[in-house]
Amino acid sequence: MLTAKQLSELSNISIRIRKNIIEMTHYAKSGHPGGSMSMTDIITFLYFNWLNIDPKFPKKEDRDIFVLCKGHAAPALYSAMAIKGFLPEEELKTLRSIGSRLQGHPDMKALPGIEMSTGSLGQGLSVAVGMSLALKLDKKKNRVYGVMGDGELQEGQVWEAMMSAAHYKCDNLCVFIDNNKQQIDGNIADVMGVEPLTDKLKAFGWEVINIDGHDFEQIESALVAADKVVGKPTVIISDTVKGKGVSFMERQLCFHGAPCNDDQKAKACSELDIKNGVCGCQI
Repeated sequence: MLTAKQLSELSNISIRIRKNIIEMTHYAKSGHPGGSMSMTDIITFLYFNWLNIDPKFPKKEDRDIFVLCKGHAAPALYSAMAIKGFLPEEELKTLRSIGSRLQGHPDMKALPGIEMSTGSLGQGLSVAVGMSLALKLDKKKNRVYGVMGDGELQEGQVWEAMMSAAHYKCDNLCVFIDNNKQQIDGNIADVMGVEPLTDKLKAFGWEVINIDGHDFEQIESALVAADKVVGKPTVIISDTVKGKGVSFMERQLCFHGAPCNDDQKAKACSELDIKNGVCGCQI
């Protein structure tokens, strides 16, 4: 059970991450702020209240593994990693720059703490399943976590990986679906509907948990429950809002793959500052 202090700290970190996302993509003049902001609360809880990771020893043997399947949401991951101590927060300004460790999609060869290079949608889950299998074969207790996009479920490879994970009883695997119901071309339901998602995932042999992906207490309860599942992998369907945290960005498709302009950036940072009770942008 999270204390009031923990909830406040997590909320403050999530606001800080969202501000960084706005700033990073604005500096780069490109990127994906909308889907980064919808998964911010999930990544906040994982990195600051759950994952067994250490920025000083990113390859420690007993670490948890995190795979960002929806690699285009890298700004959220980079920001969380910077605040955690994997890289200087000032480096976030180099997003998508030539020679930067922070490319538009995560690069495992460039930045310690990135477990898998992702970006081609559908492939991240397959890698996560392979990692979970390897850990089970080695009789290790490490767990594998991932975040997928709901539009990513339109990829056939995802369902092959789903079948494999269930068949091989990958109960050390837990995956969040960032269910913001939008993708670059429109609403998921209009482009290629994935519902009834809960029924489909149960039919594929997964333990399914449904939550509000912006509620830290629900995220915690889901992870605690997932830890207790035996004999099958767990998927946490997390209802979220694209662009969450900034009023004029929420549910707006134009911010899927485009940054704020100067005026929008200032307005977005101002909104987030008011929520956090501070002044000024983060980076």
